[in-house]
Amino acid sequence: MVAHAQEISPTMTRQRFQLVVHGGAGTIERNKITPEKEQEYRAGIENALRTGREILQRGGSSLDAVEATVRVLEDDPHFNAGKGSVFTSAGTNEMDAAIMDGKTLGAGAVAGIEHVRNPIVLARAVMEKSKHVMMIGRGAEEFAKRNGIELVDAKYFFTQDRWDALQKMKAAEKAGADSSKKFIISDTERHGTVGAVARDSRENLAAATSTGGTTNKLPGRVGDSPVIGAGTYADNATCAVSCTGDGEFFIRAAVAHQVSALMELRGMSLSEAAERALAHAEKLGGTGGLIAVDKDGNIALPFNTSGMYRGHVHEDGKFVIEIYK
Repeated sequence: MVAHAQEISPTMTRQRFQLVVHGGAGTIERNKITPEKEQEYRAGIENALRTGREILQRGGSSLDAVEATVRVLEDDPHFNAGKGSVFTSAGTNEMDAAIMDGKTLGAGAVAGIEHVRNPIVLARAVMEKSKHVMMIGRGAEEFAKRNGIELVDAKYFFTQDRWDALQKMKAAEKAGADSSKKFIISDTERHGTVGAVARDSRENLAAATSTGGTTNKLPGRVGDSPVIGAGTYADNATCAVSCTGDGEFFIRAAVAHQVSALMELRGMSLSEAAERALAHAEKLGGTGGLIAVDKDGNIALPFNTSGMYRGHVHEDGKFVIEIYK
């Protein structure tokens, strides 16, 4: 059952801008996370929100805000993107990211990235410095090099937690898919994504999403995050959306675009459209969540899992950061 999309209206917020972030949805249970760990996750979300808010407060663009916000989360090993990316079955890291500008419907996406420190920076370069929307693998990294985007050695992305999660997954696989042992793997070990959506003082919307994919995925697998309309979408006429969850189902249900389409074609409110689009993925078997902001600054954060790392800027300038249902 979808957790009710919490909608905060701009009349309540009196804000000229709006910013929402997520750090992934899944089986996130209070009794499984130590208070120290929880504090670290909260600090990571707050750090990202603060970065984006500063840009928006200075009158910066929603595009700059979502890129910078996601970059902070990519540099934080707690989240499955950039530095904290999970491993493929081959023991490598392959990252995906996308960004979209609601004003122009311009978009940039990258997939199968192994050496770019911040894939979201490369996604924006694809949007602004190439004629393309999506680039993958080696060609995308060559493009990064030509555009002076920071590349790092593959070992930069190694984190012990993620490596251990891969070994656990492989052991469970060996024990057989039906073995109860498979339950030793939590959703946070299995997958995760980071994302941000924003509306700036000029009422322009933008969305950005970045991920390391799913633990033990086949090399070459691409999820919904870099697929425009599946995991990432923004249109000034409706809303900006960033999704997290079982990518295969979010692609099949075109979740991010569906939120926009339901608003435009069916006249639904943001929260209604967000819940309906998520329910579509759930019907196919997909779990996860999304964050969205509409052209009026309303926000929605529905999810159908036990938790989603999420946060937004409250009207009094304070940050609202939540993890559990």
